[in-house]
Amino acid sequence: MKSLTKRIIAALSLGVVSFAAHAAYPEKPVRLVVPYAAGGPTDTFARALADVWGKKLGTTMIVENKAGAGTIVGTEFVSKAAPDGYTVLMSTVAHAVNPTLNSKLSYSNDDFAPVGLAARAPLALVVNNDLPVKNLPEFLEYMKQNSEKTDYSSAGIASAPHLGGALLNHVGKFKARHIPYKGSAPAMADLIGGHVQFMVDSAPTALAQARAKTVRLIATSMTERLPQTPDIPAIAEALPGYEAYTWNAMQVPAKTDKDVIETLRASLQAALNDEGLMQKADQMGLLLESKPDPQALKAFIAAEQEKWRDVVKASDMATN
Repeated sequence: MKSLTKRIIAALSLGVVSFAAHAAYPEKPVRLVVPYAAGGPTDTFARALADVWGKKLGTTMIVENKAGAGTIVGTEFVSKAAPDGYTVLMSTVAHAVNPTLNSKLSYSNDDFAPVGLAARAPLALVVNNDLPVKNLPEFLEYMKQNSEKTDYSSAGIASAPHLGGALLNHVGKFKARHIPYKGSAPAMADLIGGHVQFMVDSAPTALAQARAKTVRLIATSMTERLPQTPDIPAIAEALPGYEAYTWNAMQVPAKTDKDVIETLRASLQAALNDEGLMQKADQMGLLLESKPDPQALKAFIAAEQEKWRDVVKASDMATN
């Protein structure tokens, strides 16, 4: 009887210790894996977010860059990490494109548990100053007549500018030729130089060039006009069905405890509503999500994958 009592007490004690350990999360720094090289826009936002998110979470959040293979290296790393809440992936639109772009991925959606969408990054359509168009209707009419003779630049295969241009071809039934570059800067330089006719670049970059009058701003890429440019139309106003942007979403390895995910989600929400981070995000041209939600993110990623599947297959992106 005494032996049984001891076993019961021991079992209960283990349960209390287990609960206490779980309730203490986080007990050590959390790493935020960014599947891009340091210094880019995703990395810049990740570091600003990690600083605030870590404080809201009650620990240090360390950004760890694991670039390569179009975000596959970093994403695969997180898919195989321990599901303990100490490894978080910052995924982007590439996460939605890669399953179609590369059929040999070692991971799938089932290898991740969603935490929440953090931000959206709008794009903007700009044209070379010598192109005979001054507004969106004129641009679309020009494309109807000349798309086969028109080139657009991007930061590389499957980059956000490539997706933005490819979607324009897809929705508008145009046949503009894609010219990929190794980064946004040379792609913009050749647009300014007249070697290509248009580009769908990140909104902050495009707006800065337009203000400098090196290119002409035609439209923005969200379904609604941007607060920064209320007089500039959204492409969707004249081309229904067009919406292109990149995004930053937080995911953790599958089988991470639901209470840990909720702790991450709640602290992420607090960070995204932090006044200081909101100001930095605005300067970066990002639209922050005020209420990140795991189930909403799960549905969002599935919808993004379906949206880009046909676009990728109809373009020059697919490699297999």
